[in-house]
Amino acid sequence: MSTFETALGALPCGTFQGTAHGRRYVVTKSRFAGDKSIKLVAEELGGADYISLNWYALASGGRLKPCEMPEAKVREFVVDLVVD
Repeated sequence: MSTFETALGALPCGTFQGTAHGRRYVVTKSRFAGDKSIKLVAEELGGADYISLNWYALASGGRLKPCEMPEAKVREFVVDLVVD
């Protein structure tokens, strides 16, 4: 399991606040399909940054699908995110 997958799995489900790269966010994490799919959306509080991703547990391994943003941005955000 990658550092990203471990960090994503450790985040709580539901809506919560946290900090990544020195900025505050409100984050919502939802699980679907018997925990085989995760959707995460984060909006910067008082700013314009936005993170959105879908992650799928496939037989061939985890597959990350960022929503209209670079994969590196999504991975760095999730790994750096500290929940309040």
